[in-house]
Amino acid sequence: MTTYLRLLRVPRLAPLLAVMTLARLPIGINGLAIVLLVQEESGSFAAAGVVAGALALGTAGGAPLQGRLVDRLGVRMLLPLAMGHASGLIAVLALASAQAPVPAQAVAALIAGFLVPPVSSVLRTRYRALLRDREDLVPAAFAFDSVLTELIFVAGPLLTAALVVLVAPGAALALSAAAVVGGTVGFLALLPAATGPARAASAGRGALGALNEPAIRTLVLSMLPVGIAFGALEVALPAFTEDEGRPELAGVLIAVWSLASAAGGFAYGSRPRRAPLPSVHLRIALLLPLAFLPLVAAPGIAAMALLVVPAGILIAPLIASRNELAGAFAPAGAETEALTWPLTALVGGIALGAAAAGALSEEAGWRAAVLFAVCSAAVGAATALSRRRTFVVSGPRGRAASP
Repeated sequence: MTTYLRLLRVPRLAPLLAVMTLARLPIGINGLAIVLLVQEESGSFAAAGVVAGALALGTAGGAPLQGRLVDRLGVRMLLPLAMGHASGLIAVLALASAQAPVPAQAVAALIAGFLVPPVSSVLRTRYRALLRDREDLVPAAFAFDSVLTELIFVAGPLLTAALVVLVAPGAALALSAAAVVGGTVGFLALLPAATGPARAASAGRGALGALNEPAIRTLVLSMLPVGIAFGALEVALPAFTEDEGRPELAGVLIAVWSLASAAGGFAYGSRPRRAPLPSVHLRIALLLPLAFLPLVAAPGIAAMALLVVPAGILIAPLIASRNELAGAFAPAGAETEALTWPLTALVGGIALGAAAAGALSEEAGWRAAVLFAVCSAAVGAATALSRRRTFVVSGPRGRAASP
C-alpha cells in the first residue's frame, strides 16, 4: 500500500489516472450496451452480436493506426479521435432506435471502434518521464494502470445494467460518449508537455512502424494466443453455469475472475522487482496455463468460484509487465503505436477465442472450451520462451536486461 500512496502523491499523476479512467470508461460499457440496445430494438441477439462484433473489430484494427497518428502529429489528435468515437456511438444509438438495417448499424459501430483515442497508451509513454526521479515506482504505475483496467471491466457492465433498468440501454451509450470526450479534454488539460531531448525516429518509420522492433513482434505473437485463451474462458464460464442449471451466475463468476485479476495486479505493483523485467514477464506467462488447468475439474459452482481466483490473479501482472516491456522496447518515434500493438493482438485473440469456444461448448461441452483456453495460453508462453532473446540490453534508454 505504501508504494501506491507514494505513486499517487507524484504531481499530476493521480488526476491524470482519474481522467484517463473516465476517458476509457467506454471499454467497459460499449459492448454490453450495444448488445442490449440492438436486441431491444430489433428483437434479435444475432443482430446485436453483429453490431457489437463490428465495434470490437474496429477497436482492434484501429488502435495501432491511431497510435501511429498520435506519434506523428502529437497528442492534439486525441480530442478529434474522441469526438469521432462519441459521434459513432451516437450514430449507433440513432440508427438502432430508428430500426435501421443491421449493416448500417454495424458500419457505424465499426467507425466508432476505429476512432477510439489511445489515451492510456499516451499516458504509458509518459510514466518514465513523470517518474524520472522515482524509477522504483515505474512497475507500480504499470500495475496500477492494469488494475484500473480490470475495475473498468467490472464497473462498466454494472453501470450499464443500472442505466438499462432505470432509464434505457441507449442511456449507457450516451454516457459512454460523454465520458470519452470529457475524459479526453481533462487528460489533455493535465498532461505535461513532453520533456527531454528528441529522439530520432528510425525504427518507428516505414510500413511496419513499431513492428520493426523484434521485441514488439514477440509481444504481439505471444499475446494473440493469450487473448484467445481469455476469450475462450469468457464463453466457457457461461457454458459451465448453463450446464449447472444456474445461467444467472455467469456474470458473478466473470466478476470474481476480474476482481482476482485486479488483486493480482495490485500485489504485483506493491512488491519491489528483483529479477529483470523480461524474466518476470516470462515466468508469469509460463504459469498462466497452469493456473487455468484446474478449471477443467470444477465439480460445481462453489468450486468454480474458488478456482477462478488463481486463474485471474496472473492476468493483470501479465498485462502490466507486457505494457512495461512494450514501453521499454518501443522504437524511437513510435512509442504510442508500440503500446497499442500487443493490445490489438489481445483483443483480436479474445474475439477469435470466444468464437471458437462457442462452437466447442456447443459440440463437446464447456470442459473442451477450457482445455482449448489452457492450450492457447501454453502456446503464448511457448512463443514468449522461444523468442526471449529479442529482449536484449541495448541503447542508451536503459532497457530491461534479457532473461
